[in-house]
This record gives sequence, C-alpha cells and structure tokens, in this order.
Amino acid sequence: MAVKELTGELRNIVGKKGLMTGESRTAYYRSGFRSGFGEAIAVVFPNSLFEFWQVLQACVQADCAIIMQATKTGLTEGSSPSGFDYDREVVIINVTRIKKIILLDGGKQVIALPGSTLHELEQELMKINRAPHSVIGSTTIGATIVGGVANSAGGALCKRGSSYTQLSLFAQVDEDRKLKLVNHLGIKNLGETPEEIFSRLERGDIPLADLDGMDKAASDHEYQNRIRNTEAEVPNRYNADPSRLYEVSGSAGKVAAFAVRVDTYPLPTKKQVFYLGTNDPNDFSILRKHILNNFKELPEMCEYMNRGIFDTAKKYGKDVFLSIKHIGTKRLPRLYAIKSNLEYFFNKIPFIPKYLPDQFLYYLSKIFPQHLPKRLLDYRRQYEHYLILCMSDSGIDEARKYLKEEWSQSENVGFFECNEQEQEAALLHRFAAAGAAIRYQNLHQRKTEEVLALDIALLGNDSDWIENLPSEIKDGLNLSLHYGHFMCHVFHHDYIFKKGTDLKEVKAKLLKRLDAKGAKYPAEHNVGHMYKADDNLRKFYEDLDPTNTFNPGIGLTDKKRRYTGS
Repeated sequence: MAVKELTGELRNIVGKKGLMTGESRTAYYRSGFRSGFGEAIAVVFPNSLFEFWQVLQACVQADCAIIMQATKTGLTEGSSPSGFDYDREVVIINVTRIKKIILLDGGKQVIALPGSTLHELEQELMKINRAPHSVIGSTTIGATIVGGVANSAGGALCKRGSSYTQLSLFAQVDEDRKLKLVNHLGIKNLGETPEEIFSRLERGDIPLADLDGMDKAASDHEYQNRIRNTEAEVPNRYNADPSRLYEVSGSAGKVAAFAVRVDTYPLPTKKQVFYLGTNDPNDFSILRKHILNNFKELPEMCEYMNRGIFDTAKKYGKDVFLSIKHIGTKRLPRLYAIKSNLEYFFNKIPFIPKYLPDQFLYYLSKIFPQHLPKRLLDYRRQYEHYLILCMSDSGIDEARKYLKEEWSQSENVGFFECNEQEQEAALLHRFAAAGAAIRYQNLHQRKTEEVLALDIALLGNDSDWIENLPSEIKDGLNLSLHYGHFMCHVFHHDYIFKKGTDLKEVKAKLLKRLDAKGAKYPAEHNVGHMYKADDNLRKFYEDLDPTNTFNPGIGLTDKKRRYTGS
C-alpha cells in the first residue's frame, strides 16, 4: 500500500485532527524523552479502542512497522523510532487520548485503558483511601499504567516490586501476519467481537459477579518473599526477570495493549519517616539485613542518597522541589508537557540557547530562600550517606526500637524522626534528585558530555554496594551521583564526564564491572534502544511478535520483518 493511500485510510479512521504527518510536525513524537530519534511516516491518535483496533488493522494490512507510544516518559528510547534504517514504513500509534479507569470490587482492582496515567489512578484511588501498585518518579510527569506494566517499571515501594499482571486485553500479529485480539482480562460476558468488548469496556459497567480470572495475578504476589531473601545470589527485581515476563507484562511494545487489570492497596493509617546518616556504608548493609530478616512489617520505602546527589539536587533540583511543594502534583504532568514542547520549539531556533527553559527555572529558583530544613543540612555536613526510611502502622514502633537500642550504638551513624516539614522535604528532595543530573548537564554543556545514566540491580546478598571506580575512569569525571531503592538493591548511577570523554568506551568498562558482580541492568527503565536484550528477553519478544511488526529493533534486536508461517 502506498504511503498516500495508507495515510488517507488512517485519516478516515481518526479524522484530520487525529493524524499527523510531515517531518516537522511529527519530530517531537519521533524523539525520545532524553535521547533517540527516528523515522515515521505518520503519528496516529485514535480516540477510542475501536479506532485503535481499526488503525492497527490498516497498518498490518499495509505491512508497516508499528511503534506503540503513550506519554514518552521512558529514558531508554523505547517508545520512539530509532534511526532511519527500517526496511518498511513506520507508523507511530499514540494512545494518550484513550483514557478510562474502571474500579472493580470497590476499588480492590482496576482496569486501565492505554492512555490512563498513574497520576490519574493515584488521584482516583485517593477518594476511596487506596493506593496504586506503583509509585515511581515518572508518575508526576504523565507515565501511563499500561506503559508501566509493559516495561516492568519499578518504583520506590518496598512491598510491591515491579509492575506486573497476567490479566490483560491486547492485540498481536501471529505467524501468518494476522492481527488477533487476545482477551485475558478475566471478565465474564465481556463480548464476543472486538466491537462488543471495546464498547463494554468504555462504558465501564463491570459488576462484581462478572469478575473471573482469580487464578491469575494482578501484581507480583511473591515479591515480599524475594526481597526478604538477603542471601539471594540473584537480584530481587529487574526488568528482564524471566519469571515476570507474561504477555503484556514486560512486552515493551511488542504487542498493542488495550487494557490491563491491576491490584490496588489500602493506604496505611499512619506513616513516619526516619532520616539516617553514616560515613560507613556497611552500617546501612547491617540495617538492611536486620530489617528484611527480622521486621514483621516491611518499610513502605527506603531511599538512598550519597552526598554528591544531595548537593546536586539541592542546587539543580530546587525548582522541582518548590513546584511540587507549592503547586502540587496535580498540575505537574501538564507543566512538564509544556516545558518539553517549549524545549523542542526553542531548540529549533539557532540563536536561542539550548534548554532555555532549564536555564530560566534554575535561575528563578535561586531567588527563593533555602528550601531544605536545618537537620537535613546538618546531616549533609556530618555524613556522606543517607537513608530515607518510611515505616507505616506497626512498623513505626518496630523501627524506632531497633534504631534506638541497636543500630545507633555505632559511632559512625545518626538518625532522627522527621517532623511533618522534614518528612515532606526529605521525600521531595529525593524526588528532585532524579532529574538533577540532567539539569546540571544542560547548564554545563560546553564542559561536559551527556549524562551516562545506569540503573542497576545488585544481588540480594551483595554487601559491596558502594562503587569504587578505578582512577582511569575517575579522572574523567565531573560528577558521580548515586541514589536508589535500598532494600531491593536497585540503584541509579548518574555519571557526568568531562568534555571529550569517550562515553561509549567508558560505558563498556562500567558494564563489564557490573557483569563481573552478577548485577542486572537496566533494572527498571527497560532495554529500549540502548541495551541489548538477553537471550530470555529476546525469545519472549519473538514469541509475542513472530513477524517483528511491533517496535522492531527494541533491545538492539534486528529491525527487519520476519517471514514465518505458511
């Protein structure tokens, strides 16, 4: 089918406003959140599940490569095309207009359509005193529920692991290049035809009596047992864990997801944040092992920061901190979208400095007074390493007793119970850390290379979790920033190297060191177009998508169509 004929058919399905063509108009959607860029003849915005299905049919009939896309919050280029070497035309299907969250059984579970965001889910569940499975950094910048499941997204919560479900509705292309709808949502009487199924989902009338599929998981039920195993010679969680790859879960766009069914959780009645500092990382290893082996109640979260990321977030994440504190999370996704669009617009104008919005926000934030409480700043001066330990309900007294009577007896450590202001500040500061390295690099482009960001999963029994780089790597560093989810041993390492450093060579050396430790990477950002899929993940992709129709090239796999079947 010719390009003009296909785009005409797509326009008939979604309307003029639902189709975007032309290099200039589609450029934003053909680029990744941080990096990555590629070709596509069109970006399609279906307005309903049935339009989505019709668009898929047209693209499969035309033998196109299909890139599934939502809000583009991924950090490894997985939701955008990569390069200009595809062997057929590429179409991007953006599902952000298809939004609906259906509460099941009083909100104990939900069904989410593909454009529904984690932030919307969080706001909806708050009304009934429940919380979503995932609390991740990208929640406030618009990440979708389906996107989290498809990428096995992790998060900060110690009790819940990566996003996972065995209950979903999706389309795939089989070996004979036929598009088929797979209904594994576990809902009785949902419908026989795609039209019937889509219509009922969009109406949202799912009574309790119609719930089925109770033998299937809507979250990772085994995670708490895994995280408690401090002798494990494997990571507690990582994206490509073969035991957590199931249909849409971990699919990375190799199928087209129409809906997922996921668990929700009751909110704790009370929480308390403890702020811990040490100069000896082994003190934190002792604490981790004791909590996981002995506490009846696991922490809600336990976030690590080193002094480098504390300082960088304090200076370059101040605007994020203040925005959330004073504006709230409700408006943040919209503000991030505006910022991204402004950056894209300004970057096309030669005489305007690159990343002008970043510069403006950074200098604006300097006008405001010190935003971090005194005790956090005192600990920054006194200690090199920090934990933000959040306990709930009965776990609060459990932690308080252990910290006072046992852990604090070491001469290298300190802790305090945060008051309300300190609690808010500690958590916001940790959130601001996630983008601080990017902000620093954006403002120092003439002196630095791009951020080299690694998210890694260490073994459950790894006590040597502080990285000690050789001088050949250290010498080229401007900043080495370390933070992460301490109990599950998932860490984020952000490196900023001096201008002229061969990042490809350095990255290879860093990954070789991680391989020697048995670490897995990426831990929670998925392979995208930046990491090689291992054999298990590659086979999973091929089983889901035998003709290589969806997201070809993901995980550095082959981009070419595969001819299978009869």
